[in-house]
Amino acid sequence: MQYLPNILFLIVLIAGISYFTLNIRKVIRNIKLGQKVDASDQKGERWGNVFRIALGQSKMVVRPMAGLLHIIVYVGFIVINIEVLEIIIDGIFGTHRVFAGAGVIYDYLIATFEILAALVLIGVILFWTRRNIQKIKRFWAQEMTGWPKNDANFILYFEMVLMILFLTMNAADLQLQKIGAAHYVEAGMFPVSSLFSPLFESFSEGTLIIIERTAWWLHIIGILIFLNYLYFSKHLHIILAFPNVYLGKVVPKGKFKNLESVTNEVKLMMDPNADPFAAPAEGAEAPAKFGASDVTDLNQIQLLNAYTCTECGRCTSECPANITGKKLSPRKIMMDTRDRLEEIGKNIDKNGEFKSDGKQLLDDYITREELWACTTCNACVEACPVSIDPLSIIMDMRQYLVMEQSAAPMELNGAMTNIENNGAPWPYNQMDRLNWKNEQ
Repeated sequence: MQYLPNILFLIVLIAGISYFTLNIRKVIRNIKLGQKVDASDQKGERWGNVFRIALGQSKMVVRPMAGLLHIIVYVGFIVINIEVLEIIIDGIFGTHRVFAGAGVIYDYLIATFEILAALVLIGVILFWTRRNIQKIKRFWAQEMTGWPKNDANFILYFEMVLMILFLTMNAADLQLQKIGAAHYVEAGMFPVSSLFSPLFESFSEGTLIIIERTAWWLHIIGILIFLNYLYFSKHLHIILAFPNVYLGKVVPKGKFKNLESVTNEVKLMMDPNADPFAAPAEGAEAPAKFGASDVTDLNQIQLLNAYTCTECGRCTSECPANITGKKLSPRKIMMDTRDRLEEIGKNIDKNGEFKSDGKQLLDDYITREELWACTTCNACVEACPVSIDPLSIIMDMRQYLVMEQSAAPMELNGAMTNIENNGAPWPYNQMDRLNWKNEQ
């Protein structure tokens, strides 16, 4: 019986980490369903982006209020969870505040954790207020109803409860230290929990131990639940933001991807010495499917983008097409891509391999109206705080429509015909271009 709590703790810990590992392996498998892409270039710039954008939160502070609150919650939540290491060691070996021997350093660490916990709690409450009372427009778009809306609130409630449990645990622990309870060594400074520790003064030692242990257990179980909830939540970006930023676009944002097969065809047509009937070069592969109609046609970085999306809506709030009432929402493009990828993943889980379900990303999730509403201005890419690129998905799907289905809008077909015939998108012969001046 003496070691029963330790055994139970170990079982809970192993179960929580195992389930998390299982789900992360599913994410990795699903991302690998995409096309391979080489991102081994410009490593210095990529690491610079990680430190500046992912760690430094440089794109978050473009909007000062939200940026400041996010930094507080982000830094506070990460730093506070350093104490999880001590909790794990205490849980496995039956110790209590095993790092207390660090003396003054430990005291200042606990004090820092407490101050950050209070700041996180305040920040989370303000986030909840902005979302549910102030009702900032980007949080109430059409795609943010149902699960996306509830998910955002669930995370906020989770963080509130975890911070309250942390402070309650410390307040009870402090009172137990004051009365000299066995096993509760005098260690740590408690600038926040000491404010409401007097509420526990009338409690007996046994009651205080129950409160402290209950808060301790709920806190660590809550962290494990939170960890496993990430897979089902937009907050998976807590883990994926770093690799996503590293793999983000490092070429000029206005530079579009050219298909090598198409480039080679153009070069062949422009070469007066080329034999148009010559056989393809040895080892040359036949052109693959042009563009993308489903998630498996996208590359692995694009699929990582979809899982990393925070659903913050900064991309959509900056999108000129969306602002002017068009159907396009870059956030929805990423959410739809992730939903379709998850659907394919569940299909594989059920059947052992993907069995055709008669659906695809194009038309079943993302409409053609959305795709052609995009102005390719890159505002969404510039606005994203974690280097997500919705435009690349839009352009790949447009490419499929044009090159595989010849399904470009009438206006675009007209412009391309004019370029072919007249060297300009307007329906005027090159010799007539300056006629307009004669009308002045």
